[in-house]
Amino acid sequence: MKKKIAKITGLVLVVLIGVLIAAPFFLKGKITKLIKEKVNTSINATFDFADADLSLFSSFPNATVTLEDISLVNKTPFEGDTLFASKEVQLKMSVMELFKDAAEPIELTYLKIDGAQLNIKYDMAENANYDIAVDKGDTKEAEDNFLLTLQKYEILNSNVIYHDLASNMRLEISEMNHSGTGDLSLDKSELDTQTTALVSFEMDSTNYLNKNPVQLKALIGVDLKELKYTFLKNEALVNQLALVFDGYVKMNEDNQEVNISFKTPSSDFKNFLAVIPETYSKNIENVKTTGNFTVEGAFTGIVDDLHIPQFKIDIKSDNASFKYPDLPKSVNNVHIDTEITNTTGITEDTFVDIRKLSFMIDQDKFNMVANIKDLMGNTKVNAHIDGKMNLANISKAYPVPSDLDLKGILTADISTAFDMATVEKKQYENTKTSGKLTLQGFEYKSAEIPNPVKLENTSVTFNPKTVTLNELKGTTGKTDFDVTGTINNLLGFMFNDEKVEGNFNLKSNTFALNDFMVAETTGEGTDKASKTPPVAEEKIKIPSFLDCTINATATNVLYDNLTLKNVSGTLKIKDEKAELLNMTSSIFDGKMAFNGEVSTKNDTPTFAMKLGMESFKIGETFKSLELFKVLAPIANILQGTLNSDIALSGNLKDDFTPNLVSLSGNILASLFTEKIDTDKSKLLSSLDGALNFIDFDKLDLKELKTALTFEDGLVKVKPFTIKYQDIAINVAGSHTFDQKLNYTATFEVPAKYLGKDISNLIAKIDDKSLEGLTIPVTANIGGLYSSPTVSTDLTSGVKNLTAKLVEIEKQKLLNQGKDKAKNLIGGLLGGDAKTKDSTAQKTTGQEGVKEVLGGLLGGKPKTQDTTAAKTGTMPPKKDAIKEAASGVLGGFLNKKKKDAEVKKDSVN
Repeated sequence: MKKKIAKITGLVLVVLIGVLIAAPFFLKGKITKLIKEKVNTSINATFDFADADLSLFSSFPNATVTLEDISLVNKTPFEGDTLFASKEVQLKMSVMELFKDAAEPIELTYLKIDGAQLNIKYDMAENANYDIAVDKGDTKEAEDNFLLTLQKYEILNSNVIYHDLASNMRLEISEMNHSGTGDLSLDKSELDTQTTALVSFEMDSTNYLNKNPVQLKALIGVDLKELKYTFLKNEALVNQLALVFDGYVKMNEDNQEVNISFKTPSSDFKNFLAVIPETYSKNIENVKTTGNFTVEGAFTGIVDDLHIPQFKIDIKSDNASFKYPDLPKSVNNVHIDTEITNTTGITEDTFVDIRKLSFMIDQDKFNMVANIKDLMGNTKVNAHIDGKMNLANISKAYPVPSDLDLKGILTADISTAFDMATVEKKQYENTKTSGKLTLQGFEYKSAEIPNPVKLENTSVTFNPKTVTLNELKGTTGKTDFDVTGTINNLLGFMFNDEKVEGNFNLKSNTFALNDFMVAETTGEGTDKASKTPPVAEEKIKIPSFLDCTINATATNVLYDNLTLKNVSGTLKIKDEKAELLNMTSSIFDGKMAFNGEVSTKNDTPTFAMKLGMESFKIGETFKSLELFKVLAPIANILQGTLNSDIALSGNLKDDFTPNLVSLSGNILASLFTEKIDTDKSKLLSSLDGALNFIDFDKLDLKELKTALTFEDGLVKVKPFTIKYQDIAINVAGSHTFDQKLNYTATFEVPAKYLGKDISNLIAKIDDKSLEGLTIPVTANIGGLYSSPTVSTDLTSGVKNLTAKLVEIEKQKLLNQGKDKAKNLIGGLLGGDAKTKDSTAQKTTGQEGVKEVLGGLLGGKPKTQDTTAAKTGTMPPKKDAIKEAASGVLGGFLNKKKKDAEVKKDSVN
């Protein structure tokens, strides 16, 4: 019998296990559909998840449903915004809940949310993105889709963002971990909760909290019938400040009632240090303190669309001091008396009254009083600051960041009264700010700047409308500066997120741009394989907060490897763009004038510039400026001066040097050369070897004018002419930025240089038009500037010479034929000659005309001429000219070589 029972029991267990294994596969689709239907029918938004998993083993007799990659996306008026998203949500419920109809509510006993992002938002019309419940008339139907009979819930590693655009307020709770245990199925229960998070709070562009750590342990009494939550035993930790609080929050139909009070559990002055973020206050356990510090407050009233709770917070300290054990100085006579109050429940009526805030380090004293009204509305400020402080003592008494090394004596006596509406309207003349601030011997070091900034003297006077910078004299690196000027909107810059508007005068003996270039790490880290550190690049960024005009003069401006002398002009800065106006400078023993602009607004800096250059030394210019090396590489062999007008634009590298491949523009240049160093140029050496009739050392480049255009890495040269004695050389072509050449140089060689034979041939022709006869010889230049190729076109020169001589001879023959015909006609018309002479003349004239016309029309010459031509005893004129020209020109082009050989033989 026992064996039978055991078998039956075993069989039941096997069946049960089989059901537990198989059920999730059958129920998974049902659960997915059930949850999506219940949620989506209850809200005016789109709820979805990537996957759902059902487990019956881990929590039997309960079922565990796990949803992955959940999203809740808004519809109008927040179309497409994600209200809620989570990596994972886990729900636990009775197995029987799985078999309920879609219309029946599901009871949840456990809820866990992991990696969630909740974005609560109010738009300018004060619509809330979380108001997504479907209005079904009977709201209970929507609320009852899920019943929370929770025993435990957890929210892990989640973020909550509250952003109210209408009031310009943003609250962010990040890295939040919250859990609670209790039985929420009862009407009255106690919920034990624990919370840790980082809290940030910003209002009107002012950051009041920035990831301040908060811890909360709270035992909360829950009354579900009254919807009242009472704080029974609670302790909070803000930064390192401990607070205890009690009271309650009650949810009514139209509002919420709040009655909460809190205070510090002790009056130790360490409470004050605990308010300061731990990053700055460091370890306060061993800090020695005297005096007291207390925070006490209460919130009472209702919360609805128009009201907040009335509250009063008192912060007080009397004759306190503190000293860090590893620092030499202490902070003494600390007095704090501050009240933050709202007595009406209207947000705008909040005010802060700093009745006293003072402290001393040695004999240095700082005092401040201020009254700030309508904190959440048209904020009104009335404040006064006075004191004298040796800034070096701050780091000797308080643990400031290690890279912040302050020095100098600060003296201030400033009063101000203004309201934010006036500032927003830029009616600065209606504000009341007066006083003076001086700073002497100031020195500031930081990783954000390459060199310490040393201010010898600084003096600022505050007036109602402007702030006058009477003096700002100092140095950083190689740079010295002396600045005066005015700032027109300091309050707008400080409180209204405006740009600094002002006019300044800058004087400097040496101004080095490298002193303002910051090394930025562009690599993500050290390469473990090669063990090389990340690459650091220098970048210059024009400040976005500047809207000012600077009239500058500098004796020396250092830029890269250049030194500009006697620089003066106007610099306008706005929208991350610097505009240069009427700038002049001396460089390379010449003068330069330039206008243009530089912009760093986009990721890639850009520039556009017009430069006028006068009497620049060519050698130094082309040796120092990479741009000129690229645009005219041959110019580095010239000695003399240069005048040029340049217009160019393109991109800048991070170090503010031009990115050559991006350049476009044009140059108009005039050269005044004294000497050419042919030996330094392989190009001229190659030309000298190919063209023996010219000595390039004697080229005349005086007052040469040329024009260049460049774009997409190609430099085009407008055709120009240079002289070598009485030989004209016409040059045209282009080259690339990587110095690939494509040029032609056509040499117009006078006929008198062609030698004795060609001179005799020209003399025989005996024509005055041949006195200025030239032969064009073309040199084609290719290859690279460092290894050029040169080829000459002699054929066209011979052909041109031959054609010209043939044409001249042809014209002479035509003229001779005309003369003979004229004489013949004259004879035929003469009446006083004898009859036989007339007959003879007629016969002779007819033959002469026939001969001339025959020659002109291409007829056959007389028999003896034809025979002579055939036998070669009398070559035709055209062929003779061709042969003579070809032979003479060929011999002339190698004349130097033959002369050198003859000279060598005679010496031997």
